[in-house]
Amino acid sequence: MPADQALTGAKPGCEMGSCGACSVLVDGKAVYSCLLLALDMQGKKITTVEGLAHDDRLSPVQQAMVDHDGYMCGFCTPGFVISITALLKEHPNPTRAEVQTGLAGNLCRCGAYDRIFDAALAAAKGEKGA
Repeated sequence: MPADQALTGAKPGCEMGSCGACSVLVDGKAVYSCLLLALDMQGKKITTVEGLAHDDRLSPVQQAMVDHDGYMCGFCTPGFVISITALLKEHPNPTRAEVQTGLAGNLCRCGAYDRIFDAALAAAKGEKGA
């Protein structure tokens, strides 16, 4: 990604670590960026939602969110994609209950939870399409 390209995926939501809109991966673990100090991140590998796609192809989680309409307004979507990515790395074959628990730190004001959970499960199974 060019150095001058703005990264707009992590959203400033509650700015209190309550909504998950600002989630990023730090050394592969999903964290709320609003609770991090830049000084503490020196030497850490930080991945934003923009860093998940490769060669202009969406990551499996990003594609599953598109295929399963796992969004409404889209504001929370980057945070959910980050959290699902981390969840699937730790639990590659989760149950729906494990997905719900794993994503409990992310809020969707529009209420697209069922489609988000469906997308997470589809990404885990490597499913294509809705």
